[in-house]
Amino acid sequence: MPTDHTPTEAHDLRHHGDAEVRDDGSALVDLAVNVRADTPPAWLRERIAGSLGSLAAYPDGRAARAAVAARHGLPAQRVLLTAGAAEAFVLLARALKVRRPVVVHPQFTEPEAALRDAGHTVDRVLLREEDGFRLDPAAVPEDADLVVVGNPTNPTSVLHPAASLAELARPGRTLVVDEAFMDAVPGEREALASRTDIPGLVVLRSLTKTWGLAGLRIGYVLAAPETIADLERAQPLWPVSTPALAAAEACVSSPALAEAAHAAHRIAADRAHLLAGLGEFAPAGLRVVEPAEGPFVLVRLPRAAAVREHLRALGFAVRRGDTFPGLGEEWLRLAVRDRGTINRFLRALDQAMALARR
Repeated sequence: MPTDHTPTEAHDLRHHGDAEVRDDGSALVDLAVNVRADTPPAWLRERIAGSLGSLAAYPDGRAARAAVAARHGLPAQRVLLTAGAAEAFVLLARALKVRRPVVVHPQFTEPEAALRDAGHTVDRVLLREEDGFRLDPAAVPEDADLVVVGNPTNPTSVLHPAASLAELARPGRTLVVDEAFMDAVPGEREALASRTDIPGLVVLRSLTKTWGLAGLRIGYVLAAPETIADLERAQPLWPVSTPALAAAEACVSSPALAEAAHAAHRIAADRAHLLAGLGEFAPAGLRVVEPAEGPFVLVRLPRAAAVREHLRALGFAVRRGDTFPGLGEEWLRLAVRDRGTINRFLRALDQAMALARR
């Protein structure tokens, strides 16, 4: 499992799935963005709309912060609300004094981009396809004082064991675990969000994926009170809007958690259907990273760039993989959708692969 010290950047760290469905892609069936379809639900839209009468007042995040803390069985001093998980990466990069940050790839590229923008030199641990993109804690340099890893990891859909992640903890090291997709895992297996026994642990959560709130921007950080205080000092005043605070409080309520748990099981069933369909393309050279545990799957296939373009012409947007360190042009990420959409996509994929072979 190599460590990459490459000084030049061959990957576009600022490319994200939404680029696939902007402008001329807006009419495409979206398998590029990992936000659950048909969200936010009506009850959540009503809660958000009900907050609009309070817009004249400055946002007060105390109730939402307390609700998030209670959801994880933590004191409020261990919670920081943010404008999406992406803001949390910027705060970590700016607020923490670190000498050797390491990002485990392939994963969401924004943490490394934020660290670089803050002036840090970033080392990479590149997980390998032949290992199933699974983490070996021994591959992380011992002197790394900041380690960032996703769980389940975007884009590989690998769910790392909590015990393996806990092995990364060291005195003097900040261990950042991005759990943005953990609520899409049935039972939230391997979650670390409620743990207080792991030194230096920082867990990031997002409410935008499961609840379809990417345009509202709401997430949170769970960490030791002193770390939360450092990050809070780096935040601007009133960083989370009143509607986003209302959404946060609503999304951690008991009924919402039950709905999210039900959705996680439905996603798992739909993902199994997608994987079964993709398996039919194995003779044509398509390979899937398994076991997949997130609301998306990563595939490797011949002429993937051409297949992606043919899929666009056939009405489907998928996420290119070559912007992720550790992957190349032969990789695509596919969001899990309902069975009807999956079946239409599989027919389009069959056509696209045939066209790419010509």
